[in-house]
Amino acid sequence: MSLSPASSLLPREAELRQVMAVIDASPAKIALLVDADGRLVGTMTDGDIRRALLSGADLAAPAEKHMFRDFQVARDDDEPSHIMARLRARSLRQMPVVDAAGRVVRIETLVEALATPKPNWVFLLAGGAGVRLRPLTESVPKPMLPVAGKPVLETILERFVEAGFRRFCIAVHYLAEQVKAHFGDGSDWGVEIVYVEEPHPLGTAGALSLMPAVPDTPLLVMNGDVLTGANFSQLLDYHEAHGAAATLCLRQYDIQVPYGTVEVDGPWATGIVEKPLHKVFVNAGIYVLGPEALALVPRERRYDMTDLLAELISREQPVATYPLHETWLDIGRLEDFRKADQVVETLPP
Repeated sequence: MSLSPASSLLPREAELRQVMAVIDASPAKIALLVDADGRLVGTMTDGDIRRALLSGADLAAPAEKHMFRDFQVARDDDEPSHIMARLRARSLRQMPVVDAAGRVVRIETLVEALATPKPNWVFLLAGGAGVRLRPLTESVPKPMLPVAGKPVLETILERFVEAGFRRFCIAVHYLAEQVKAHFGDGSDWGVEIVYVEEPHPLGTAGALSLMPAVPDTPLLVMNGDVLTGANFSQLLDYHEAHGAAATLCLRQYDIQVPYGTVEVDGPWATGIVEKPLHKVFVNAGIYVLGPEALALVPRERRYDMTDLLAELISREQPVATYPLHETWLDIGRLEDFRKADQVVETLPP
């Protein structure tokens, strides 16, 4: 499919936050950075943004420092069939087409790669008792709390359906029948839903051992109380591109120290910083697990995702990290639940 480059073009001086907005809004899901004469000098996709964030870059940083310079292009006199063949051969989703001067005239995209339903299973954790949300959860399981007129878990499910996922396994325990009665077999959403019921709380990874069979494709796992604008197809692509046994989604969290801090060396002060801001990455409750990771989950005993990730790292299995720059909210506390209606309004269609 041919797309206009207009919504993807940015000057090379653009900031990362501008690039991020263009990628999100562009049908081609790519930012094309050009010089003052309109010639293509670099490209950026979602993966490039996340690599920049992992390297410590701020969203105000210049994109030119992080853009991809060794990009693939086609010429405007190339046969369309040849361009499609190159896309397939290199497993690319899009390719800029340039004129003799190097200016982008259109973008060719591999439509079938964007539209094909995913064979991967999605595992949703919906068994928690939601103790911190009482009294709201005394008669309703936390994933079934209404946000913007529908249960939180329904919004999560629909986000995956929009991304092309059709096979779901939902882990239930507390007030399990409410979840099962609402979602049934998934036919109302055009998907397949099966359930595993925890005999007792098994932690954030233990319920994975209850799946009837270990999937032979990467499994997406998500807490049933998280709202996010993350693109799950891009997450899966990122996991596969890195050849990871597991991929862990991260969210940057800022910690403001309310006091001036003092750096010391023995009895001597070596520096003073007034109310420093520390930036750390926290677990976002969204994962991709390969079959080799799932094989390590012990049968029917409490086991947390942190245990599984630590085991993989100890075995020198590759664990990738995927920083989220999209909307994200963990509805774990009453104050978070009160924000949820507004957060849903910010999620992309």
